Amino acid sequence: MTEPIRVKVKMLEKPARIPREKLEEFKGILSRSMINRLKREAVDCPLKKQTVPFLECFTCENFLRRVKGEIYCKGG
Repeated sequence: MTEPIRVKVKMLEKPARIPREKLEEFKGILSRSMINRLKREAVDCPLKKQTVPFLECFTCENFLRRVKGEIYCKGG
């Protein structure tokens, strides 16, 4: 098994736009304030080669875990 890729979580000045369908997945699981806080976090996705909101990263099948401000990703 290959070593997971570690990516730092970074804070955004403005909340990221997240598609309504993605937000519906979190309703009932996370509070509104937690969702609003997570909208302000992003990661440099090693698969898409661009910055993506954390909530989008969290729903990715390659997401493994988040520990102390770092995302562990299976990679591609």
